[in-house]
Amino acid sequence: MNVGSAAVMDGDAVSTTAVSEVAISYGVFINTIITFIIVAFAIFMVVKAYNNMKKKEEEKPAPPPAPSNEVELLTEIRDQLITPLFFN
Repeated sequence: MNVGSAAVMDGDAVSTTAVSEVAISYGVFINTIITFIIVAFAIFMVVKAYNNMKKKEEEKPAPPPAPSNEVELLTEIRDQLITPLFFN
């Protein structure tokens, strides 16, 4: 018999050698799954918020361009033609 090895004793006689414990570490697996779900949800929420911000930026309409000089001059001429002469 090897020194330091475990054995099952039946009185004074050794009946069988001890079998090492078989451990199924399902707790570590469940912990890993829960951690993954939490991290995945957090990343999902960050990406969702980022996409909503991008969407709002795209929805803002661009301001209309300023009228050109020709349009401004034609508008002034039109306004002067509309007003009667006796109000000048």
